[in-house]
Amino acid sequence: MIGDESRRTAGLKKRLEQWVKFTLLPPLGAWVIRAIKGTMRLEQRGHEPVDALYREGRSIILAFWHAQQLMIPFGYRGPGSHVLISQHGDGEIIARIIARFGHEAVRGSSTRGGAGALRSLIKLGRSGKDVVVTPDGPKGPRQVAKLGVIQLAKATGLPIVPLGFGCSKKNSSRAGIASWCRIPSRGVCSSGARRSGSRARRMRPRLKPRVSNWSRL
Repeated sequence: MIGDESRRTAGLKKRLEQWVKFTLLPPLGAWVIRAIKGTMRLEQRGHEPVDALYREGRSIILAFWHAQQLMIPFGYRGPGSHVLISQHGDGEIIARIIARFGHEAVRGSSTRGGAGALRSLIKLGRSGKDVVVTPDGPKGPRQVAKLGVIQLAKATGLPIVPLGFGCSKKNSSRAGIASWCRIPSRGVCSSGARRSGSRARRMRPRLKPRVSNWSRL
């Protein structure tokens, strides 16, 4: 009897935890992201080449560093994308948060479900959808691009568009997802385009990324 009661209690606690994680946290997380954005003056730079691609009816591979994902929804200029997200339990929370910004999730990572996720991204890219990846991934090394994004570009023929978020340090506070990053009173989203087929290279972080570094080759 005592054992049955303990199991019921444990089961109830687990269901409650899952309800909080998957029902309450996503809308709260989306609200917090929008609230942080509302406290800063956000500028977008270097979006002209990306807008030109959209006017041509083309899709893109959007790439940004894993630690910069908090403000990225406000730098994206397309109609909606499919984002590669880890199959880890926390990935489900992130997937539900980004859905509130008009994006869909493709689940997988370099350590779990990666091959199937890559096939899904290739299929989506070839069908004319925007796809989104973090080239350094959740495991790192930090800000070192892996070959997956290059393979994706070669398989789909889509241009890689790097998107970065830089900020001033004035009146900044510590906030982030999966890693710490500074969220300030002033932020800059910078983007550009690279042709598919380029060699992978380390993309050095900058406080205010210059678009000329990502000009079409």
